[in-house]
Amino acid sequence: MNLLRKPGAIVVAALALAVLPSAAEAHDGSHPFVNCTDAYENGYANIPKGDEHYGTHLDRDGDGIGCDNPPAGFEPAPDTAAEQPDNDLAKTGPTDNTPYFAAAGMSVLLAGTALTVAMNRRRANQ
Repeated sequence: MNLLRKPGAIVVAALALAVLPSAAEAHDGSHPFVNCTDAYENGYANIPKGDEHYGTHLDRDGDGIGCDNPPAGFEPAPDTAAEQPDNDLAKTGPTDNTPYFAAAGMSVLLAGTALTVAMNRRRANQ
């Protein structure tokens, strides 16, 4: 029975590592707005998750839209996207989460290998 506890602990650790990147996401100081008042004063509202101006500190209700209650008389910032060429190219390459996904995948593979070895040893001893 002790052989099953070690692989179980490995699986739990692998799952914890897989969840860690999303749970540890924090404000890194690169967001331009301190709060929604600052965003509204600069002409930004309804900032979607993934936008360079989005921050979890701007999305209190957690719906993926930051600063979604602009005050009366709010005037949006001029649209600078219209001035830029239309580049519908996919963003490729690694992200900040790539090492975590690789580590989680390796952990799952190692846990599966350890479980297989443990089960084979247990069958051999019977």
